[in-house]
Amino acid sequence: MQLDRKTGITLTALAVVAALAWGFWPGPVPVEGVPVVRAPLRVTVEEEGRTRVKDRFIISAPVAGYLQRIQLEVGDAVTQGQTLAVMEPLRPEVLDPRSRARAEAQVAAAKAALQSAEEQVTSTRAENVFAQAEYRRKQKLLKDALVSQGDLDQAQTLARQAAAAQRSAEFAVEVARFDLEAARTALQYSIAGDGDAGEDTKDIVKLRAPVASRVLAIHHESEGVVVTGEDLLEIGDPAALEVAVDVLSADAVRIRPGGAVEFRRWGGEQPLDGVVRVVEPTGFTKISALGVEEQRVWVIADIISPRELWQQLGDGYRVEAHFILWEGEDVLQLPASALFRHAGGWAAFAIRDGKARRVDVEIGHSNGLVTQVLSGIEAGEVVIAHPDDRVEDGVRVAVQ
Repeated sequence: MQLDRKTGITLTALAVVAALAWGFWPGPVPVEGVPVVRAPLRVTVEEEGRTRVKDRFIISAPVAGYLQRIQLEVGDAVTQGQTLAVMEPLRPEVLDPRSRARAEAQVAAAKAALQSAEEQVTSTRAENVFAQAEYRRKQKLLKDALVSQGDLDQAQTLARQAAAAQRSAEFAVEVARFDLEAARTALQYSIAGDGDAGEDTKDIVKLRAPVASRVLAIHHESEGVVVTGEDLLEIGDPAALEVAVDVLSADAVRIRPGGAVEFRRWGGEQPLDGVVRVVEPTGFTKISALGVEEQRVWVIADIISPRELWQQLGDGYRVEAHFILWEGEDVLQLPASALFRHAGGWAAFAIRDGKARRVDVEIGHSNGLVTQVLSGIEAGEVVIAHPDDRVEDGVRVAVQ
């Protein structure tokens, strides 16, 4: 009886020890397993871009003048040589009663100045006639030795001065006559407060379309005064679009002219195909939404999909550009999150016989989500997607 009691206590103690050992024995680490597969892989650079018309023509004012109201609307089709805008000469200023009185006084003053100049001509002409006669008389007296050579030279000088004074007076008459004409013109072609515009619409300038296109923008629609070089409207062919995308300079060095590009999220049901035409050689600084300075580069691409697929696209529309840097159809790949650095290279944990086994791998291209595997692992094996600090070589794991 006592032996049975000791046996029962021993068995109970062994059961407790076994339970404690089982409770404290480390269990398998839960992990997420992802198979290594062969599938297509594409490496791209993705950025937002804007469509724009390739050949844009800005119609500007060739001279300062008065622009008539532009009757066109944005989107209207225009033909080559069609009149887009009409400009008139600058209209005269409006004269208030005080300004009109001043202008009339200027006309009267100009008339008086002209009369004074004409009287001055009469006076200088008489003096010139007398000086010329005196000079001829002394020439005759010199032959008879009745005057000296000095007297003759003095008479010649006075005759020349009188002739010059007459010519100067005649020029002053012409100047006074032009001043009078200017004063009369300022008064005649001014607009009185209660009068009509004395405008002359014969000398107008017509601005014509250089090519057949459509109106893209109108900068000055209403009539009014415009200065030389002021932009009036823009025209271009919306069927000839290109896409301008600014990318990071680090990505731009990997993009080559002639490379393929896809345009997505442009509003259509399927992506559009495109080709890179030029990567501009000059970069620029741009502040990101987070306030970080970035060096960006403009990449210009053409749409090569049929026009019927994107005929609703217009100038300044948003698209999402995917520049294809590399692609393969049958590529051995695994998630990029499964890789980690080890011994100067890359490694991953493969799940073999319920345990994590570290394997060194050689990788190729990567798009940030999945990475090409060149060697070290085979298709069909399962790797740990996000290994943490609990996962070591040989540790038991349980796939979630």
